[in-house]
Amino acid sequence: MTLAVPDPSASGRFYADGLGWEPVFEAEGEVVFFLMAPTLVLSLWRADDFEAEVGALHRGPGTAPIALAHNVPTPGEVDAVLAEAVAAGGTVIGGAQDRDWGGRSGYFADPDGYRWEVAYNPGPIGEQLMRAAGLV
Repeated sequence: MTLAVPDPSASGRFYADGLGWEPVFEAEGEVVFFLMAPTLVLSLWRADDFEAEVGALHRGPGTAPIALAHNVPTPGEVDAVLAEAVAAGGTVIGGAQDRDWGGRSGYFADPDGYRWEVAYNPGPIGEQLMRAAGLV
């Protein structure tokens, strides 16, 4: 997953210092990588470099048509991660709620405006994700 951001180092601090994620690589001011799973990396890439390689960015009003998800092993951790995001400089977009599908979720925006869902899913896919991550 690659997010085009104005300042990768500043954006990286939100994830590293605020949410406690460990960067696995950083080229100061250019790109920061966070290993999310054995084959999944979150890349924060300087927007100008991203645009030069990938094409023009949508810079109009509104929310980018993407939401990332962060799954957690308990309903209470949804609230905890939302609180961590706010403490780190993020904004709660939709507070934690018990959902009709049996889980709990809420949304925050990182300082660059990217939306993240924080979710506890008690169903089979949620159990599978937590087992794969070694969290249950």
